[in-house]
Amino acid sequence: MSKLKVTNARRKQRVRNSLRRTANGRPRLSVFRSSKHIYAQVIDDVKGETLASASSLEKTMRDGAKTGANIDAAKAVGKLLAERAVKNGVKEVVFDRGGYLYHGRVKALADAARESGLSF
Repeated sequence: MSKLKVTNARRKQRVRNSLRRTANGRPRLSVFRSSKHIYAQVIDDVKGETLASASSLEKTMRDGAKTGANIDAAKAVGKLLAERAVKNGVKEVVFDRGGYLYHGRVKALADAARESGLSF
């Protein structure tokens, strides 16, 4: 493995370990961003299941947006994810930025999820 991949994996694991200590049984809102799309899931780590998910790859997202790699797409994904999570009875989560800086698309997704009813 290259040194960059090892560094990124360590950072991701450090964030996840910190979240596990402070979660107190709350589900985890996990974010993954690629160069073309953004994905988010609400995961219950105790049961090991995904409670809600959304991504810029979904058909409803692709119709409205020009690309899945901008802040507008991240806001739409955050809003959709929060609506699905609240519908499934999840109101409080722990935000897992996955080693990414809390900036740009990751921050836009988090803010949109907060505005749509999730608290973290």
